[in-house]
Amino acid sequence: MNRKLAILTSLIFIFCLFSATAQTFRIFEKPIIYNEEREKLSLEYLEKRHGLSREKAEIDPKMVVVHWTAVPTLETTFDVFNPVHLGGRPELTSASNLNVSAHFLVDRDGTIFRLLSDTAFARHTIGLNYMAIGIENIGGPDAPLTKAQLKANAELIRYLHKKHDIEYVIGHHEYYDFQGSELWKETDPDYLTSKQDPGDRFMKKLRKKLVDLNFKHQP
Repeated sequence: MNRKLAILTSLIFIFCLFSATAQTFRIFEKPIIYNEEREKLSLEYLEKRHGLSREKAEIDPKMVVVHWTAVPTLETTFDVFNPVHLGGRPELTSASNLNVSAHFLVDRDGTIFRLLSDTAFARHTIGLNYMAIGIENIGGPDAPLTKAQLKANAELIRYLHKKHDIEYVIGHHEYYDFQGSELWKETDPDYLTSKQDPGDRFMKKLRKKLVDLNFKHQP
């Protein structure tokens, strides 16, 4: 009996140790409003801004763009993305009244939330929305992104790479490099916004974690 008890105790210990050290990857569903009006505005954006006429507001993901929110909390960020119509940003409403959004939102502790389907159109990166999945991270210049967020971004991008033919992983501040390339689709050559997120330091660390996948970050 003592021997059986010892074996059982050892097995429980090994199971607990494995559970504690095993990497867990979960995506929590937290969908923003996606109704007929958002679909309509998305189709209009695709046609007027990207020059693409489509029956459904969907993308064929080839790129992941990493952002930071510059908004301090997850719920506040969700409240920004959730409305269908954009308000209070004249530099963007001049192009479209479709609200900005992203596909995923990563909290400070690394928790990942899905706001939109991977293949839904989202307005997050000028000239590249038609092919790009957006990942927003809670943080900004005064709240550098965390190690937990770095790990979560790497895991999420690996997950997306298995589902889609992802070729490019870029930081939002690197989108300028694509202007003038075959991948760039923006009908107004003067429509650009200044971005610094998430910065070279974070992207360097992220690329190190993804080096085996040989993602490109320039056209």
